[in-house]
Amino acid sequence: MDTLYLPQTQRSPLVELDAANHRLRIEGESYPEDAAAFFGPVMRALDEYLDAVRERPPARELIVDLRMLYFNSSSAKALMNLFQRLESTARDGVEIQVNWHYDADDETMMEFGEDFSEDFAAARFSLCVSDSHVT
Repeated sequence: MDTLYLPQTQRSPLVELDAANHRLRIEGESYPEDAAAFFGPVMRALDEYLDAVRERPPARELIVDLRMLYFNSSSAKALMNLFQRLESTARDGVEIQVNWHYDADDETMMEFGEDFSEDFAAARFSLCVSDSHVT
């Protein structure tokens, strides 16, 4: 599987799924006009990757790093769909670490991270506070 790379725009986050290194990175703001159209290719690539690692679990865990500055409700739904896929794969025995990065002064993103973390049991979910802002 190739690496999926979607550069950050004014309305959509950077997305990088590096299958060879078992890393998924999403960062920035997410309020695309059509969240389903934006996240569709991401979900297809993630599904392909997760199917492959279910059949042949990697020697190391999948690391998922999220650094969100803002997202709208349709992006929140897409993130929930992504998290459900990760949790399901973790229940199948694949090690997954989700890191929710947020700025120390961003209480809203901290609370979103706390809310999302409640849906994880098999995958590990960590809240990662930072003093620097995403650029």
